Amino acid sequence: MRRNTFYFNLSTVNHMGIGFFKYKLSPHPTFIASNNAFVKILGYFSKKELVSKRFSSFFASSEERENFFSLLKKKGRVKFFEVLFLKKSRRKIWVTISASLIKENGGEFIEGIIEDITPHKKTEEKLALERDFLQNLLDNIPDAVYFKDRKNRIIKVNKFYLQGMKRPLKEIIGKTDFDFFPYEQAKEMFEDDNYVLKTGKPIVGKIERTLLPDGRWNQVITTKIPMYDRKGKIIGTMGITRDMTAYAHLERERLELVVNSLEALGKVLEIRDPYTYGHTKRVAYLAQCLAKELGWEENKILGMRLAGQLHDIGKIGVPTDILVKSGLLSELEYRVVQAHVEKGYQLLKGIKSNFPLAEIIYQHHERLDGSGYPRGLKGEEILEEARILAVCDVLEAITHRRPYREAKGLDEALGELRKGAGIKYDKKIVNLLFKIIKRNNFRSFWHNL
Repeated sequence: MRRNTFYFNLSTVNHMGIGFFKYKLSPHPTFIASNNAFVKILGYFSKKELVSKRFSSFFASSEERENFFSLLKKKGRVKFFEVLFLKKSRRKIWVTISASLIKENGGEFIEGIIEDITPHKKTEEKLALERDFLQNLLDNIPDAVYFKDRKNRIIKVNKFYLQGMKRPLKEIIGKTDFDFFPYEQAKEMFEDDNYVLKTGKPIVGKIERTLLPDGRWNQVITTKIPMYDRKGKIIGTMGITRDMTAYAHLERERLELVVNSLEALGKVLEIRDPYTYGHTKRVAYLAQCLAKELGWEENKILGMRLAGQLHDIGKIGVPTDILVKSGLLSELEYRVVQAHVEKGYQLLKGIKSNFPLAEIIYQHHERLDGSGYPRGLKGEEILEEARILAVCDVLEAITHRRPYREAKGLDEALGELRKGAGIKYDKKIVNLLFKIIKRNNFRSFWHNL
């Protein structure tokens, strides 16, 4: 009955692409039955050619042949066993075999199906090659590259990322930044990832400081972009982070050379106007304190200090008798003094730096409400660094002696800043300056320079 059923099945599937066969193992090995697809898969022209063939002879590898028969005898059946077969032409093809071991009428038989999966395997191999190529490419990029899913879990990284984290891959995959970085740092990374996921907009070239597992801080530049599936749905993010620490040190050295050169220029101003030189030193110190309080990186703090030192450098072009005049200035004289920001800008605009030194100096007399000079800029049109200088400049000028008046008290200076906070002066900067002064017991600590 079983034999008849098998032959009935063969007749119904004879034209299908899946090969069916029945093979007698003992006592006399031979093919009992097969369909056309089986014959075609193995590259033969007729079923008669198969009669004298041993099923075991089709296995390209003796090791895989032994594995197949061992598994079949042990379990009585094999499912989806992938193996290389030899065609009549001796060309190798990939097949999958599902078979059962049957005992009937004193004999032992294999009944099974076989399918040519060579095209599928070639596609798999092509994809594997592409994956290997991509991984090799990623591993040879001297930047940390990482991929995250929609829950910000890390799903793939390159070798450089592993080196930086000093952890094996198994300790990273499936984790989030909160597992590796300080909370505030991880929170910022998390917010950046969510911004990219929600808006589909990349974050390009963000400069930040990160704390490495070995306790070192480094300066990096990070780009994050959305990843899409075939339907255009955002499924995660890809990030590339480059360590800029060494470059930052070189930039700092270069910037310090610029500082030293420009400080020599400041000495010329000191000879012409000792008051202005002392004023710029104190403004530079206050500006540096604020930059540190804001958590800026070292090169930016250095640039802020330099901007403070040079913010009045344009006064080199103002006649000395106007600079040291003890009485009130005429309208014409006042315009000459105001021109120092333009002169300072012209002096410094040719200096190449990542820090917008000349523009900061050009803007340090601008005010949020547009009442400043020389261009009447308003609000966010004014650089944050220039807003810092404006607050420091006002505080220092009021609390120190000028050629035409004596110094006024700290209370009066703070009153002016408090009154103008959010109108003329950046409220955040004013509040931060008040915090620093309070920490110093409301003393004019910058006067001791």
